[in-house]
This record gives sequence, structure tokens and C-alpha cells, in this order.
Amino acid sequence: MAQLLHRLDEIVWGPWLLGLLLGTGIFLMLKLHFLPLRRLGYALRCIIGADGNRENSKGQSSGGNVSPFASLTTELAATIGIGNIVGVATAMILGGPGALFWMMAASVPGLALKLVESTLSVKYRERNMRGELVGGPMYTLRKAFPWRRAGRALGGCYALLAVFASFGMGNMTQANSIADACLVTFGIPKAQSGLIFSIITILVILGGIKAIGSVTRVMVPLMGGFYLLGTLLVILHNFANIPQGLMAILVMAFAPEAVTGGILGSLTSTMMLTMGKSLRYGVSRGVFSNEAGLGAGGITAAAAETNDYIRQGYISMTGVFFDTIVICLMSGLAFASSGLVGTVTESGEPLTGTALTIAVFSQTFGVWGARFVSVSILLFALATIIAWAYQGEKAFEYLTGGRRSGIWYRFVYALLVLVGAVGSLEVVWDF
Repeated sequence: MAQLLHRLDEIVWGPWLLGLLLGTGIFLMLKLHFLPLRRLGYALRCIIGADGNRENSKGQSSGGNVSPFASLTTELAATIGIGNIVGVATAMILGGPGALFWMMAASVPGLALKLVESTLSVKYRERNMRGELVGGPMYTLRKAFPWRRAGRALGGCYALLAVFASFGMGNMTQANSIADACLVTFGIPKAQSGLIFSIITILVILGGIKAIGSVTRVMVPLMGGFYLLGTLLVILHNFANIPQGLMAILVMAFAPEAVTGGILGSLTSTMMLTMGKSLRYGVSRGVFSNEAGLGAGGITAAAAETNDYIRQGYISMTGVFFDTIVICLMSGLAFASSGLVGTVTESGEPLTGTALTIAVFSQTFGVWGARFVSVSILLFALATIIAWAYQGEKAFEYLTGGRRSGIWYRFVYALLVLVGAVGSLEVVWDF
């Protein structure tokens, strides 16, 4: 089973998918005449209702489930996860520091992807049997696809895969990282931390999108500010190394063939780093982080209290900006300036993932570095678990025809937090 999952993982995350995502994003950016970039300032003003629109961040015009701001923070909670910390570290090891450049480059067409998928999700939403506004790619496909039968089939396929995505990338991978962090830093057994966070998850998600939105609108700004402050201190502590780090990022992003010697010492002597690897790992980790093109963010956007679906699309688009262009960039600069990218263990293997992240922050904060990383992983991962519960439930609701079966999904989802915590890291991540 583990080998099958690994093989499927290699196929799904192959060059064809990355090319399709980037190609679609570039096509949309061109068709929109670069509006996502030109109107980024407007989109940021929309978040706080400073765009002159009467429908402010607490608008009540459509009878939606949550405010546009709470919808955005729930989207951000789903996307700002371990990919922003461990994912960046892993990308910069497997693809070299140049992977950070491609992560940033891929986020530009990602703005167009997020704008379009969220706009369509709000435009084609509808009310369910309980009078709640629901939407997402499955509704867009069913109602707007040129061929209705094919649209219904694609909508059902999307909803089914979204449920599995909620179990995997939205839940079990996050729980696995929480359990690892608690075990390494605080000595808490994985089963115990898994059980604790499973209980926390069910207590929050039983209240539905209103409870989730109430939690994320407070949790996301606080955890984001907490982490950005820590990364800023690391960058300032290693400020003299910034030019060298930036040079490594730019040179290795465009290396036409394997880089040898010099730029990052042991890293370049133990790994064959090429532009192809930088591109692959930068784009794939960027997609895992901001989820642009995945479409799941549109499910949350459809719950917003608004009649202006284009404006809500712009609000959702800022999620890519905050997730990748702000948080991932700060993480990458902290790693690049630390001088620890490429550091090897006693066995000769490069430090990667959580181990590298802890080493970078411990260089600045000492013994508190590991605790800072663990608390950050805990907050980011827990927020992702909570937010993805809503997206997965609405996909499940679509499959069951809107019947009151969501309660069963919530309990299964909370149980999988425990499964992910105690599961094998390789199997969980491949799933």
C-alpha cells in the first residue's frame, strides 16, 4: 500500500500537473489583462472595507453565513499551514535555494487562479435545504459547464476528490506534523497529542461555519503576526548574510545544469541541483501552500455575506499574497540568511524539514527556537484542520444531495486527526 501511494504521489505531482496549473494561471492572467496584479491594492483595501463599497467587511446584504473578512480568514486558515514552514525548508533542500524564487514566481499566476475560482464559486452558489449559501467548483461545474451532463459528472468527481483532499492535506498531514512537534519539543506521545487535538477539532467544527469563522478571524491574524515577528528577528540576526543568500537563490533558480561547489558548500556537493529541480519543488510546494488552482477556497468564499461576487473574488485572491508572497518569502529569507541550508547531520545527510527549521530558529533564539517552531507548527496546522473541515463537509454534502449527513462527516474527520497523528509520516504525506 505504501509503495502504491508513493507511486500515485509521483504521478499526480508530475510535470504535467505543474505545467497545467502554471499554464492555466498564465492564460487567465493574460485574459484578465493583468488585473490581479493591477488591482492588488484594491483587493487589500477590500479586506478592511476601505474600498468605498457600502458592503463592508460586516455586510449583511445576501444573508450569507459569515462576513467577507471571516470568509477570508477561514480560507487563510486552510492555506496557511505547515507548507509555509516545513514545506519551504523542504523545497529549498530538495530543489536548492532557487526553489524559493520559483515559489514566488508561481504565486503570480496563482493570484489569477484564486480570483477566478472564488469569483465563480460565489456567482454560482445556491441555498441548501437549511437555507445556507453553499458553493464551490462542484456547483460551478454543474450550473455553468457548457455540456450539462459532463458538468454534473465533473462536479461529482470534484466533490469526491475534495473530500479525500480534506482527509489528507487538510487533516492527516497537519495532525502528523503537530504530533511530531509535540513529541520532539515537549515529549508528549503522539497518541496523546492526537487525541487532544481530535477533541479540540470536534468541539470547534460542531458549531459549523459560524463557529469556525469566529475562531479563525481571531486565530489567523495572531498566529500570522507571531510567526512573522519570529522570522523577522531571524533575518535581522543574520542580516549580513542576506546578500549571499539572495545570490544563491537567484543563481540556483536558473542553473542550466548541476551546480557544483561554492555557493552553499555541503548542499551542492551532496546533491545534483538543477533549474528543473528548483522549478519542480518550488512550484509544487507553492501550490501545496497557497492551494491556488485547487478550488477548495471557493467553497469558503461562497459562504460570505455579499452580493458582489467579483469583490469577494478579489478578497479571496489576497490569500495567495499573504500566504506565499509574505509568509513563505519571509520563511525562505530566514533559511537563506541563516547559512544552515545544506548543513549535514553526523550521518552525512542534509538537515531538512522540521529539523532544519528548528536549527535555523535555535541559532537566533537558543533553546526557545525549537519551542517557537513547535508552537508555530501547532497553530498553523490546527487552523488548517479546522478550516478544511468546512470545505470537506460541503463537498460531502454535495455528494449526499444536501441531506443532514454532515454530522457524521464531522466525527469521522475529527477521528482522522488521531489517525494522522499516529500514522507513518511517509504514508500520511503520500496520501
